[in-house]
Amino acid sequence: MRETVYYQRNAPDPVLDEASVLHIVRQHVADAKALSAIDESGGEARAYAVDDNIVLKVQRPQQLRSSTSLEKEVLFLKQLEKQTNVSVPRVLGYGKKDGIEYICMTRMHGTAAENVKFTSSEKKALLLELGKELRKIHSIDQQPFLDSGLFPHDEPEDLKERIRRRYLNALRKKADLSPARMNLALEAMEQELSMIQNAGEFVALHVNPYLPHVFVDKDTHQYSGIIDFGDAYIGHPIFDMWYWKVNSRKTLLRAYTAEKPVSENFLKIFESLNRISIIMQDYI
Repeated sequence: MRETVYYQRNAPDPVLDEASVLHIVRQHVADAKALSAIDESGGEARAYAVDDNIVLKVQRPQQLRSSTSLEKEVLFLKQLEKQTNVSVPRVLGYGKKDGIEYICMTRMHGTAAENVKFTSSEKKALLLELGKELRKIHSIDQQPFLDSGLFPHDEPEDLKERIRRRYLNALRKKADLSPARMNLALEAMEQELSMIQNAGEFVALHVNPYLPHVFVDKDTHQYSGIIDFGDAYIGHPIFDMWYWKVNSRKTLLRAYTAEKPVSENFLKIFESLNRISIIMQDYI
């Protein structure tokens, strides 16, 4: 499991003016007219909205890191467009201009799910749609990802280590957690992890198909699509579900397996992760 390394933390991070944005975009969309908004909420990238249907996504130099790649995102999006009907942005162009790496792509309409207050039925409907989409994403031909050399690849032992690190980091943030309770939590987690014997098949993952990256219609709250594939790596499919709480994961899995079952080993890993999550609720 590779560590994330930032290459140039002190690099300047200029905001492009409208003329520069349009100059790049018009190489791919000749009739682009105007810059309409700038979004810096993505962290590693800055997004310039052009007209009402185009986004210029630019790598922020000081956020350039080993785990994130616009080139990698382009490959993932193009494979999804080629192999599936998954709702994701469509790549219009990719390149570098005066040292600025960018993707020009279609805009995902709607709003991020984190901006919406869902009813229980709306959330269930969203999870069912997302579960079906994740299965399509995980089922595409993996060879282009392996051949590209762009995607970090977990080893079998990394599955347990990713789970272990996530909850260990959360435990360490609890200032009022005594050493004794810390040890109890870790022992319970290790007992569950010891039951995972086979990591199973790894696939290219979105990594964080959670509220900030899942889009819905502003009015109906129905699922629109997924954005931001730049942190992708090859790992166990469970890690495209684990940001959701246990009950939400179960709904995702129901849709994920609606047309094709998963292996018995997948289900064991899924249940182990859920039990660990429930155990950790008493400590975190």
